[in-house]
Amino acid sequence: MTIKVLIADDHKLFRQGLKSLMKTRDDMVEIVGEAASGRETLQLARQLAPDVILMDIYMPDGDGLQVTKEIKNQYPKINIVMLTSSEDDEHLYDAVQSGASGYLLKSLDADELFDLLKGVMHGEAAMTRAMAKKLLKRIAKRTADSDKGEESLTERELTVLRLVASGASNAEIAENLFISVNTVKTHLRNILQKLQLENRTQAATYAVQHGLISPLDDSKSISPS
Repeated sequence: MTIKVLIADDHKLFRQGLKSLMKTRDDMVEIVGEAASGRETLQLARQLAPDVILMDIYMPDGDGLQVTKEIKNQYPKINIVMLTSSEDDEHLYDAVQSGASGYLLKSLDADELFDLLKGVMHGEAAMTRAMAKKLLKRIAKRTADSDKGEESLTERELTVLRLVASGASNAEIAENLFISVNTVKTHLRNILQKLQLENRTQAATYAVQHGLISPLDDSKSISPS
């Protein structure tokens, strides 16, 4: 089976080098397109329906992580393998969370790259052992940091978090706790910061996952602390 590959990288020289490398295995890989920006990657993903996108993290008009999220939401069958020139694992966890099927260094040995691409088509992760080890460490650190964040919440913030998880709006929370809407927003901002979350949806999910509220509890009336 020939793997249809889309190369997404804003450096033309790298794209040309990767194309030349892929031509040595044209019985296995077919380059169906090239993209130099996030926007172009989205367009070509829609037009070409590749099996795999080799995606650079840093690109104009939408970085690789943002584009990966959008593509996986729209075209979940497309496999995306992130490429990076740095061994820094800063984006490793975020890449996997975005839906990437792998995370590889651009300096990877050619034979190993082809083997990992074959594995992706069989549902395997395209990741070296060293990267997998880093990912596990990052997950453990995120979990530890998250638990510490919960411990740092005040009783009032925990109450606000429970109400958010139960589906209450800011106005409803304010009425329930006899505080202003602005105070609710301040509590929510502090909660997100302490738990390293981005929005109230993630906060609600966190509350359920950590047993702060039952997933079947749709009550919006929780007594204030």
